[in-house]
Amino acid sequence: MNVRIAIVAESFPPDVNGVAHCTLRVAEHLVARGHQPLVIAPAPAAGTRGTDGPFPCPVVRVRSLPMPGYRSFRIGLPGRGLRSALAGHHADLVHLASPFVLGAPAHALPTVAVYQTDMPGYAKVYGAGRLGEAAAWRRLRRIHNAADRTLAPSRASALSLCEHGVHRVRVWGRGVDTELFDPARRSERLRRELAPGGEVLVGYVGRLAAEKRVDLLGQVAALPGTRLVIVGGGPAEAALRRALPGAVFLGPRYGTELAGIYASLDLFVHSGARETFGQTLQEAAASGLPVVAPAAGGPLDIVSEGTTGFLVPPGAPGPLAAAVSRLVRDPAMRAAMGRAARQKVAGRTWPVLGDELIGHYAEVLDASGTAERRRDDDLRGTW
Repeated sequence: MNVRIAIVAESFPPDVNGVAHCTLRVAEHLVARGHQPLVIAPAPAAGTRGTDGPFPCPVVRVRSLPMPGYRSFRIGLPGRGLRSALAGHHADLVHLASPFVLGAPAHALPTVAVYQTDMPGYAKVYGAGRLGEAAAWRRLRRIHNAADRTLAPSRASALSLCEHGVHRVRVWGRGVDTELFDPARRSERLRRELAPGGEVLVGYVGRLAAEKRVDLLGQVAALPGTRLVIVGGGPAEAALRRALPGAVFLGPRYGTELAGIYASLDLFVHSGARETFGQTLQEAAASGLPVVAPAAGGPLDIVSEGTTGFLVPPGAPGPLAAAVSRLVRDPAMRAAMGRAARQKVAGRTWPVLGDELIGHYAEVLDASGTAERRRDDDLRGTW
């Protein structure tokens, strides 16, 4: 079955975030399986490098505006360009990637909505308070309940959606490139550069933004015999450099360079409690690292407590540092947990998860066709 799929994404490369990365991998997999995807995404700011790809499928850019307080992130504007792109592709199905603004449905096509960003939580973090959080949930509920199926990335996020009145929710995780993220990429040269004194390397990879709570890593950075390595960029970078003077900030890194950094670390730490999934945790696990993360959201599915890492109370810097310290002091435990972490994610490759997604498409299309046939039968019965 060859399916024409319109992927309406709130973010797409050259953006660097979980939504953009997941959308790109989905498009790659659909093309590899013989389907015909079209991506509709916000236009990046003028002069942004990488806007034209190369990408695996056609990409239509729609008008966008900078997000207040985070100007490097663009918000796509629904309108004539979106409707024209949908009509021109003659899509059989619409895939909404983390819908909130651009992805609000305005069509009658079978639709799969992929939930990814905790917008209500972000509203709370960025000062909109309880009213903003409630408004975000109302919008998400309207968008997702208009879809034929919502796919949540973790059991915790699926439960949260159901508790807030979203129907027809299934769990669909995320894949990881286990060939790219591999312990074999460990570099002793890089380790000497990052830890000339032989320190244990503790790494964080991700955006540097308020909701990531990287500021909670102060006690980790102060642990004797450790070096905190931070990979990524974002609006909070300047403040974090001041707050964590002993940390090494490497900025954003990609591809094999990023994979080499992961593999050269000794353990991975994540501090934010707003992750609906936690792709960087999965990349760290594939790289053979034990992971310390908050016991909330996506990490609950990725980290097996006491086997592949430790889960700690959200927002608590003391327990976070204590769990990291335990691993710093025990190389044998680090090695055993790293092996177990790699083994746990070995079957979660993008081809496997991509085929799962295509299975969801097929079920939605089949149900839509059945409903249409029933409507036709009902109409014929009235003739």
